[in-house]
Amino acid sequence: MLFASLLALGSATSALAQQPGSFVQAGDTLVSAMMMFVGSSDKVYILDKVEGNAHQINGHSLYASVWDVNSRTATPMDVQTNPFCAAGMHLPNGSYATFGGNNAVGPNGDNHTPGSTKQFDPTYQDFSGTRAIRIIDPCEGDYNSSGCAWYDNPNGLEMAKPRWYPGAEPLADGTVVLIGGFAQGGYINRIYPNTDPFYESNAAEPTFEFYPARPDPPAVMNFMGKTSGLNAFSLTYLMPSGKMFVQANYSTILWDYDANVETPLPDMPNKMVRVYPASGANAMLPLTPANNYTPTLLFCGGQNFEDKEWGDYGFPAINTWERPASTDCQRITPEPQDGSAPAYVSDDPLLVGRTMGQLVALPDGTLLLLNGGQNGTAGYAQETGQTSSFADMPWGESLASGPVGQPAIYNPNAPSGSRWSNAGLGSSKIPRLYHSSAILLPDGSVMVAGSNPNFDVNLTTVFPTTYTAEYFYPPYFSATTRPAPQGIPKTLSYGGNPFDITVPSSSYTGNANDAAANTTVWLIRQGFTTHAMNLGQRSLQLNNTYTVQDDGTLVLHTAQPPPNANLIQPGPAFVFVTINGIPSNGSYVLVGNGQVGKQPTAPASVLPPSVRSSSAGSGSGSNSSGGSGSSSKNNDNGALPSRAGSVAIALFAAVVALAFS
Repeated sequence: MLFASLLALGSATSALAQQPGSFVQAGDTLVSAMMMFVGSSDKVYILDKVEGNAHQINGHSLYASVWDVNSRTATPMDVQTNPFCAAGMHLPNGSYATFGGNNAVGPNGDNHTPGSTKQFDPTYQDFSGTRAIRIIDPCEGDYNSSGCAWYDNPNGLEMAKPRWYPGAEPLADGTVVLIGGFAQGGYINRIYPNTDPFYESNAAEPTFEFYPARPDPPAVMNFMGKTSGLNAFSLTYLMPSGKMFVQANYSTILWDYDANVETPLPDMPNKMVRVYPASGANAMLPLTPANNYTPTLLFCGGQNFEDKEWGDYGFPAINTWERPASTDCQRITPEPQDGSAPAYVSDDPLLVGRTMGQLVALPDGTLLLLNGGQNGTAGYAQETGQTSSFADMPWGESLASGPVGQPAIYNPNAPSGSRWSNAGLGSSKIPRLYHSSAILLPDGSVMVAGSNPNFDVNLTTVFPTTYTAEYFYPPYFSATTRPAPQGIPKTLSYGGNPFDITVPSSSYTGNANDAAANTTVWLIRQGFTTHAMNLGQRSLQLNNTYTVQDDGTLVLHTAQPPPNANLIQPGPAFVFVTINGIPSNGSYVLVGNGQVGKQPTAPASVLPPSVRSSSAGSGSGSNSSGGSGSSSKNNDNGALPSRAGSVAIALFAAVVALAFS
C-alpha cells in the first residue's frame, strides 16, 4: 500500500514540471482527431473520417488509432465503415459506441473513381457508415485482436435509419437516444427554398431511435421539422426529471422522449445559432450541493446569419469567413426549483468571438474554452454563393478564418462581469478549426488534437490536415504538490453508504483544517468529443465532510452520487480530489451497475459531521499555489440537499444486460 501511494504521489508530482497555462506539442496521432474519448486511465481513442492518411493498416489508409497518454504515442486501429461525423457515447459497462457516419468514399471524399459506390470504395476500402454502430471495450493487449479491437461489421449491428450528424444523449437506464441527422450529407440539412422541412426529398432524417433498440420503430420528432436546416448534432441534455433539453436552430424544447411530447421553451435570444455549422460552445455547468444539483446550461459564440444566407446542402450562400463569430453567451436553467419559468439569461460575453469553441469541464469547478475561429463557420466547401471559383477561396476549403490560439477560463461562481479570464494563458501556434477536438486527461491536463477543414488529406493548404497533438496545462499546474488520495472505490452507486478517502499530509500544503474545509471531490465524465462538443460530459461534486487527524491526514467522508441516475447517467467517469483549487490525478470509476436497465438506488448518503484537529496539523508537501478554481465548500453538517426523485421512465420489458459486458 505504501509503495502504491508513493507511486501515485510520484506520478502526481512528475506532471507538475509543466508550465501552467502552456501548450506542449505531444506527438503524432497518426490520424486527424475528428473524434476522441478517454477509454481508460492512460488511453485515448481517436477516430478520423475516411481519407488518404499516409499510415496504412490491412492494405488501406488508417482511420483510427489509440493514444497512450504517458508515452505520447499512437497505435493503429482498424475500422471498416466510414465514421465521418458520427455521434458517440459511453455505455454503462465502460464500453463506447459510435453511431452513423457517411457513405463510403474514395479520394477527395466522393465516389468519382472507377468502381466506387456509396456502399463500398475499392481505393480506400471503406464501407458505408450511415447506419453503422461501432463498439469498443477499452482494454490492454493487441488493439486489433477480437477482444480489444473495434467491433465494426458492415453487415452486422446497425441502426434502423441512416444518420449523419445525429444528436445523441445517454438516458438514466444506460440506453442512448439518437436524434435526427442527415440521410445524405452536406453543409446544412436542407434544400433551399425549403418546401419539405421534415424529409428534404429523403436527404434529411427527422426520426429518433434508441440503442439498444426498443420494439417500436423510429418515430418522427416534430422538432426536426421546426428546426429544419440547422439541426445537425442537436444539443441535448438529460434533465433531473428525466425529460430532455433539446436545442437546435434558434429553438428550444423540453422533450418527453417516451411519449414523444415536446414542451416549447424560449427561443435562443437574437436568433443566435449554436448547433453545427455555427458551432457555438455549450456545456452543462458543474452540478454541486450548493446548487442542489440543478442543471444550468451555458451557450457561447456561434453565428446568426439571415435564413437565406445559410444556403443548403451544397454550400453557404455567403462568404462565411467574412462574418465575425459572436461573443454572446447565454445561460438557462431548464428546470428551476423555485417554480419560475425557464428563461435564457445573458451572461458575460466571450473575450473573443468564436465559432467551433469547445468547453471542457476542469476538476477545479471551472470550464476551459479553447479552439475555434474568430470568423465564419464549421464545414468546408470549394465554392459559396458569392465565390464560384475555388481559386478565389482565400482560406482553401475552410469556411472559417482567424484561428483563436489563446484559451479562456470560465468561472461559473464568479460575479457577473468577471467570469472569463485568459490571464497567464499561453497560445497554441497550431490552428484548431473544423474537425479539431479537446478532452480532459486523467492528470488534469487537456489533450488537443485534430483540425482538418479539407475534403481529403491536404498538408500544404493554409489550414492543413493536422496530426500533431498538444497538451494544455491549466493554471493549477503551478502547484508543486498535488493531492494523492487513497481509498477511492472502483464503482459508485446511486445513493447508499458513503466511503472514506484518505489524503496524506505529504500531498498538500498549509493548515490541515483550512485544507479540509477547501476540499472538493469531483466526479467528471469527459464525454465523447467531436465537432466542438463533448457529448455526455458531466461534472458533479460529490458531497463530503471530513475528519482532520492530528498528523495532518485528511479523511474525506464522501457521499455516493445522488439517487437519481438522470443527474449522471451510468457508465465510466473519473474521481478527482481538489484541495485549494489543486486537483489530484483522476481515478477511473464505474457509476451504476454496469448494465442497461433501471439502475438500483438507495437513500441519499448520510455523512458524519466534520471534525477539525485541535492541534491544527499541517500538510508537509512543498509549497503550492492554487489554480483558477471555483470549488464549492463542503457541507459540514453532513446533510445532502434533497433532490426530487426522478420521473419514472418507461424501460424495457426486462432489464437488458449488454451483450458485450
